[in-house]
Amino acid sequence: MANKRMFSKQITTSDAFMDMPMSSQLLYFHLNMEADDDGFVANPKRIIRMVGANDDDLKILLVKRFLLAFQNGVVVIKHWLLHNAVRKDMYRETQYLEEKKMLKVKENMVYTEIRN
Repeated sequence: MANKRMFSKQITTSDAFMDMPMSSQLLYFHLNMEADDDGFVANPKRIIRMVGANDDDLKILLVKRFLLAFQNGVVVIKHWLLHNAVRKDMYRETQYLEEKKMLKVKENMVYTEIRN
């Protein structure tokens, strides 16, 4: 995981983002900071406790589709590729390869689920 992360103002200044409670916004920023180089976060519940957020903040991020969740509790930052471009020589692929196979990257560089 890198030590530097970036955020797209296109996302963080959107009405959808700004309409969320501050605790949900804070959780989003911390989840981004803890994500791997593909935007996956293995331990969102630990981060919730660490920053003083609550489960409702995570639910808000999921309902508003800032995060996508998997059955095993892993989440991915939907707009990860808009926020961050990791240099190829620094990139380390996620360990969540099965979850990554369940996603596609749309033309606008946003993750979405592959529907069967």
